[in-house]
Amino acid sequence: MVQFNLPDNSKLIEGEYYKSETGSTNIKNFRVYRWSPDDEKNPRVDTYEVDMDNCGPMVLDAVMKIKSDIDPSLTFRRSCREGICGSCAMNIDGTNTLACTKPIKDCKGNVAIYPLPHMPVIKDLVTNLKNLYKQLTSIKPWLHITEKQTEDGIENIQTKNDRAKLDGLYECILCACCSTSCPSYWWNSDKYLGPAVLLQSYRWLQDSRDEARSERLKELDDTFKVYRCHTIMNCTQACPKGLNPAKAIAGIKMMIAENRT
Repeated sequence: MVQFNLPDNSKLIEGEYYKSETGSTNIKNFRVYRWSPDDEKNPRVDTYEVDMDNCGPMVLDAVMKIKSDIDPSLTFRRSCREGICGSCAMNIDGTNTLACTKPIKDCKGNVAIYPLPHMPVIKDLVTNLKNLYKQLTSIKPWLHITEKQTEDGIENIQTKNDRAKLDGLYECILCACCSTSCPSYWWNSDKYLGPAVLLQSYRWLQDSRDEARSERLKELDDTFKVYRCHTIMNCTQACPKGLNPAKAIAGIKMMIAENRT
């Protein structure tokens, strides 16, 4: 069961019902989580009737239509609309995904839209990802090369085989769909880095140009940072880019074991 962070001493209640006035018979209901820190009201779920004859094919199109035509107070993130930026990550019909790449036709019946689970909600569908970004910073997600190599100005090339090792890793857009679908991350996000950050870490561990592999592995060799992963596989199932964070974490565990010898 998906869990959501609710404000203290509050419960989720049924909210407003916004009926379509277009007269169309092609109507679909969208049930959207609403909460604002500016009032003392309980979180609620508002229901919006949306005319599908005048709406784009993706869930994000419906959310944008709700904001522009029905309820301008609805708050959410979005940017590229192409599945590249990760801004519109939400929980749609019980699955973490990108609203811009989720077809409405794949949603049966009423469409339930919630913020990413187990993350502090800033307002409505917007969650606070500061902890994830702090964890990302901790793995130093950039190339570590010697000062001499930098001064030489020589191109740091890779073989085709070495470059191929980064496929399935560099495509991560840090939408946090995987980390927020992971029960281990729900309960241990203060210590466990989670699948999104560990996938990023593995990307640098696999880069043949990086010269800090041993140091990176020593930093990760911790009871919580990596080993809270219990291979539940929610992360791989939730990834909207089709990546496999669980496989990357398994790879990190193997590299740590080899680095200990």
